[in-house]
Amino acid sequence: MKTVGIIPARFASTRFPGKPLAEIGGKTVIRRVYEQASKARRLDEVLVATDDERIFRHVESFGGQVVMSRQEHQSGTDRCAEAARRLDEVDIIINIQGDEPFIAPEQIDLVAEPLARRQSVQISTLARRISREEELHNPNIVKVVFNRQQMAMYFSRSTIPYLRGLPPEQWLPSGVFYKHIGLYGFRREVLLDVAHLEPSTYERLESLEQLRWLEAGYGIFVNITESETIGIDTPEDLERARAWVGQ
Repeated sequence: MKTVGIIPARFASTRFPGKPLAEIGGKTVIRRVYEQASKARRLDEVLVATDDERIFRHVESFGGQVVMSRQEHQSGTDRCAEAARRLDEVDIIINIQGDEPFIAPEQIDLVAEPLARRQSVQISTLARRISREEELHNPNIVKVVFNRQQMAMYFSRSTIPYLRGLPPEQWLPSGVFYKHIGLYGFRREVLLDVAHLEPSTYERLESLEQLRWLEAGYGIFVNITESETIGIDTPEDLERARAWVGQ
């Protein structure tokens, strides 16, 4: 069973144009993501899917595998699907976000493992238990609830579950809440299928792509991690990352 990690990377980010080529400690963001992903035990191969010649040439310059993709993709999932169509002998695709330069290889393995172990798993992802009050009520932090089989029931920007009868400041010590970490694994045929789905009702309301898959009837297995991720969404995030590595 062959498993490939695909890192979608585009230059024209709305909030931070050129983000993949920004440097942290002498290495670009995309190179750090690639090198971290290459350490994952369950990946047989890693490649970048980009729509930009500058990113393409840069990945080639450090010896990485890279493919060109169309510019009009609306999501990283769509860009991964285009690359996956060229990979006939691949069974599992891991969509690795191109803006997390410190992603732990173990987290990638946690996403790949359920797909390799259980044929019934169609899509897999990660969650981490919320331990800080500021995360719990932040709409930019996506929450997930899942059943006893660790299959996702819903993702939301709201705090879920809602603890009736308690003031919000008492929720964290009284309940269990999980933050969704946007790393996804797919069976190749499932990835190709979901790339053709139209935006759905709850996806439009919450602006969460994974709700499209749930509404269409696909199951999403949620594995648990204790590690945090550090994403680079804005120039301010980049400066914090540079300070973190001591640049």
